[in-house]
Amino acid sequence: MNTGQQPPNPLRDPRDKRLPRVAGPCVLVLFGVTGDLSRKKLLPAIYDLANRGLLPPGFSLVGFARRDWEHQDFRQLAHDAVKEHARTPFREDVWNQLAEGIHFVPGTFDDPGAFETLAMAVKELDEQRGTGGNYAFYLSIPPKFFQEVVQQLQASGLSQPSEGSWRRVVIEKPFGHDLASAQELNGILHEVFPEESIFRIDHYLGKETVQNILALRFANNLFEPIWNRSYVDHVQITMAEDIGIGGRAGYFDGVGTARDVIQNHLLQLLALTAMEEPVSFAAESVRAEKAKVLSAVRLPKDLGANTVRGQYAAGWQGGVKVRGYHEEEGIPPNSRTDTYAAVRVDVDTRRWAGVPFYLRTGKRLARRATEVALVFQRAPHLPFAATDTEELGQNALVIRVQPDEGVTMRFGSKVPGTSMEVRDVNMDFDYGESFTESSPEAYERLLLDVLIGDPPLFPRQEEVELSWEILDPIEEYWDKHGKPELYKAGSWGPKAADEMMARDGRAWRRL
Repeated sequence: MNTGQQPPNPLRDPRDKRLPRVAGPCVLVLFGVTGDLSRKKLLPAIYDLANRGLLPPGFSLVGFARRDWEHQDFRQLAHDAVKEHARTPFREDVWNQLAEGIHFVPGTFDDPGAFETLAMAVKELDEQRGTGGNYAFYLSIPPKFFQEVVQQLQASGLSQPSEGSWRRVVIEKPFGHDLASAQELNGILHEVFPEESIFRIDHYLGKETVQNILALRFANNLFEPIWNRSYVDHVQITMAEDIGIGGRAGYFDGVGTARDVIQNHLLQLLALTAMEEPVSFAAESVRAEKAKVLSAVRLPKDLGANTVRGQYAAGWQGGVKVRGYHEEEGIPPNSRTDTYAAVRVDVDTRRWAGVPFYLRTGKRLARRATEVALVFQRAPHLPFAATDTEELGQNALVIRVQPDEGVTMRFGSKVPGTSMEVRDVNMDFDYGESFTESSPEAYERLLLDVLIGDPPLFPRQEEVELSWEILDPIEEYWDKHGKPELYKAGSWGPKAADEMMARDGRAWRRL
């Protein structure tokens, strides 16, 4: 009986984690193969996994789209995408082995016949390439088609595993646009797949530096004693983008950056930063601790004073004059969609009571950067004259998620010379300089985890719904009160965001 798992190596100690995990025999069915995500991220990531020896020889990829293509046409698209976007060097032998398992099934989502053809195609691959009836379905498609595709998978029998095999479904964010739609989407998925077979992709959780939050906290004894309300003054979590909406007007307008980024990326970063130590890094343990944090998040009573939304206006960025949001193609002139959002939340746990968490995200900001910054309280007694420390700020530990992945520690040090002058200095850890191996793309890690069946980095239903419970009251408040404040492209956002911090006696970090 083929269980879809690699047989254990009798010469390997199971405690030895140095050898990489390799996926067992399987088929990945990719819906939406003609989209940007597939071309720029998924297809290159599949090649990079193969190039690193992490896919089995019989691995097969099936594309499904409304195109009158032969297998060779899809292989050519994949070849061009890999050549242009792959992280690892192109090797002809790796590509040829991968290409043998690349197939294409033409069809539309509303055509039961196309799904019957798909079912026959994957069964043929089971026989030809020994994939054992193990199928992962990646829905790289707009959410409005999820229900139709999932029901077609059920009707064609593709969602039902035979004994000893598995079926998994992968969906991309957004997981709904509010709590009610998220619950409806989860209901649709659960009619066909059990929760353990549903993988919700948040690509931020696949980034090495995001995972390093856990390593930094729990593998070291240096930080954990001060990772609490007794020492931390506040936490800032930022995701800044220097680009506009590009060609995403159809998706972005009406959704906004708070729904697009805060509900998933930033609240997941908050959960990893604030969670207690799990009993293990098994999926259930990590997810349980994250869910505890999200259920303890409290919004301030005065949402007007503690939330800010903005919309970029025309300005200069990188020496180029750029359009405002209302001038972007496809955006109505009266749109109130936020392109900047900042909120303060509190985490009502013993560890974090009284420590505010400030989340901000925006488009067309001064530079691209994502980071988590723990800003510490000032030393309680300084035996220095005021002039000695006037340039000394607060100690900070900054985890840089992108770009320049790494960790910075900011602390005070004496300036060389005869006088006692203390100034901020940075001690820096940089991934690129410290390790000879470059960090894999987030989608490499996440795709491999899907094929192996390892779910710690994927938000479960409870986390998604708790995140919407946090954001929904803010969105409802914004709908009823005013409109976004304009800010110049290339700046750091609306003045109201600085004023929100100033009222608390704090300021945003300069990135």
